[in-house]
Amino acid sequence: MRYVMPSLLLVFPLLLGEHTWAASIARSLASYVVTILELFPFFKGIPSWIGSGEEILGGTLSINVLAPILLALLTIVLCRGVGESSALNSFMTVLKVVIVIIVIFVGAFEIDVSNWSPFAPNGVKAILTGATVVFFAYVGFDAVANSAEEAKRPQRDLPIGIMASLLICITLYIGVCLVITGMVPYKFLGEDAPLAEAFASKGLKYVSVLISIGAVAGLTTTLLVGLYVQSRLYLGLGRDGLLPSIFAKVHPKLHTPIHSQVWVGIVAGVLAGLFNVHVLSHILSVGTLTGYSVVSACVVALRWKDKTESQVSSSSWREGLLCLITVALCGFGAGLLYRVNASFIFLILAVIVGIIATLDLYFRQVYADPPGFSCPWVPILPVVCIFFNSFLFAQLHYEAWVRFVILGIITVGVYAFYGQYHADPSSEETVIYHRAPREDA
Repeated sequence: MRYVMPSLLLVFPLLLGEHTWAASIARSLASYVVTILELFPFFKGIPSWIGSGEEILGGTLSINVLAPILLALLTIVLCRGVGESSALNSFMTVLKVVIVIIVIFVGAFEIDVSNWSPFAPNGVKAILTGATVVFFAYVGFDAVANSAEEAKRPQRDLPIGIMASLLICITLYIGVCLVITGMVPYKFLGEDAPLAEAFASKGLKYVSVLISIGAVAGLTTTLLVGLYVQSRLYLGLGRDGLLPSIFAKVHPKLHTPIHSQVWVGIVAGVLAGLFNVHVLSHILSVGTLTGYSVVSACVVALRWKDKTESQVSSSSWREGLLCLITVALCGFGAGLLYRVNASFIFLILAVIVGIIATLDLYFRQVYADPPGFSCPWVPILPVVCIFFNSFLFAQLHYEAWVRFVILGIITVGVYAFYGQYHADPSSEETVIYHRAPREDA
């Protein structure tokens, strides 16, 4: 148990990141909903505190009423069951994908290739910094993994769903980016609705309206999936005792974790009603990078076993933990050295130390083969993820590092005062998925 509980604890940073992610998406969704409503004369002049946000206390807080209302409506849909939410999600997904394809096709005829020269005007370093800020654009594929209990054949469907969703999103993202930067020079792109403004500047008003509709559809499905995932994470933590058991309760008729779902909606609603997207996105970047790094570390730690015993020895466990910390520090150090334009020799040195720690993990640790579907190429793949996530973390603003410390204090505090006294990872309620029978594979 002493090896499993710390690993389960590391899910908390991901939860905090998911809350801020849902809140930021809700703020954007509220802005686009207001944009569509204002197309009708009856809704002209909607106050800023309803949709776009009313700054108070010198910009510390930004009041928004519509975002929490939208979160409440989607929470009700999710509480009704997976079937109802899946129907809405499927309709919205098809709508937004069709609109994105139309946008790419129409915009391709308005591209001026001279806008792509120079292709990376601010250099590679600016690209890495931007990657840390927009990292949350790819948050969501983990939703497939968290829906394992609702999947008929998770051992086959989950890997296909994760990889397919990533490839489709990457293709569409690149297509949209090429179109928008080809239509309008990057210096003149708007901040609030760059796509709509780009098409409006070309006299394509109807496409701008279509984009707003697609944005509402896309953000709705994104928010729906995000809220769904968070409730399932709370469900798992409640089952394991890391959070109060009320989070593990499932409604007898609706078969949904209503308590977890309502809690997720309340937290996201409060954040969305008080903070703007700029503040939320920075908190999200910290939580996401931290969460994905520690999840990767958990994959390695939970697969350790002793060469002679079923349980990993204390000395071997400490050595492995030290190697994981070393890899994370090397990634952060390499990123920091790259950021301050330090000598290339020091950067190579940090990479070499990380490789040595990885080789120690590979040759001096023995890894178990779990009964269900599992991460391949352990420990190489998880260690590479930790290194690059730490590298990107070093590109964030210094304020993000302060938020990381606060995030860590909250995480350790929850575990120290509650989780360690109630954790029961061997609970009978925990679901374990096994490989599919040979004849069904």
